[in-house]
Amino acid sequence: MSGNDNPYAASYGNQMTATASYGGAPAPATTATLAAAPAGDLIKETTTANFTRDVLEASRQQPVLVDFWAPWCGPCKQLTPVIEKVVTEAQGRVRLVKMNIDDHPSVAGQLGIQSIPAVIAFVGGRPVDGFMGAVPESQIRQFIDKIAGPMIDDQQAEIDAALAEAKTFFDGGDVQSAAGLFGAVMQADPENAVALAGLANCMIAAGDAQQARELLTELSEELAKDAGIVAVLKKLDQIEEARKLGDPDALEQALAADPDDHAARIKLAKIRNVEGDREAAADHLLKVMKRDRTFEDDGARRELLQFFDVWGPMDPATLSARRKLSSILFS
Repeated sequence: MSGNDNPYAASYGNQMTATASYGGAPAPATTATLAAAPAGDLIKETTTANFTRDVLEASRQQPVLVDFWAPWCGPCKQLTPVIEKVVTEAQGRVRLVKMNIDDHPSVAGQLGIQSIPAVIAFVGGRPVDGFMGAVPESQIRQFIDKIAGPMIDDQQAEIDAALAEAKTFFDGGDVQSAAGLFGAVMQADPENAVALAGLANCMIAAGDAQQARELLTELSEELAKDAGIVAVLKKLDQIEEARKLGDPDALEQALAADPDDHAARIKLAKIRNVEGDREAAADHLLKVMKRDRTFEDDGARRELLQFFDVWGPMDPATLSARRKLSSILFS
């Protein structure tokens, strides 16, 4: 079921990138572009001489948190591992600059800092917010989100765009391009139900129902319950059943001789459905309903509802057949 195991997998999506903005501040980091940012580039010590470069100038590119601390300060020792952890996990949305006020007291004095640890956020070359004390990890995360904006899951945006484009390809008959995109999404997200169902549908459209069936084996419980995947499995069942129903030409001849041969008409409807002629499939079942609702305990209606499950609620064939069905049921 992995992207590496299917023949439609492509290179698309392995390096998903995009840009984003957050208010008037520099664009926040994204999971795709900054996941590999080294922790050493995000956390550093500074001095009075380097404060302008390390904080004021750097904050014009991205927010900088300045941690004013001292070696004798117990709460500072409690805050250090927590704030360094959160900054590292923020993946470049902010940088952390640490300043020992025992060695470099002047900046803290200019800022009016009287208690440590104190963390001041600089944006655009000036202080904009801060907090004091060894605050909890959750509060530090909220502070960073407030200063730098929330983490943007850029890869998910790329996946959503790829899935939309794949559907456009598939609906337009370009099965190979659709399969390539669905396969690439599965490489990035092997548990993506939309991509999995889409790839299986591509295999069916390419005439390889068996491979589609194999793709949908050994699913997790969550995937097995997904509506899209359930619909594909029903489609595969319909294909397998239709193969056993005989020659459609012979069924057409039987109906020409006896239009009330409802069994033949339902078989022909199932065959036309898997052939892709949804309008003809629906019309055959609707004719049976008009002539004899009791046949096989309203079997034509039940079969039509199975078609709807596979076609989807917004498919034009579903919408058209539902209107005709309603006119029969409520006439």
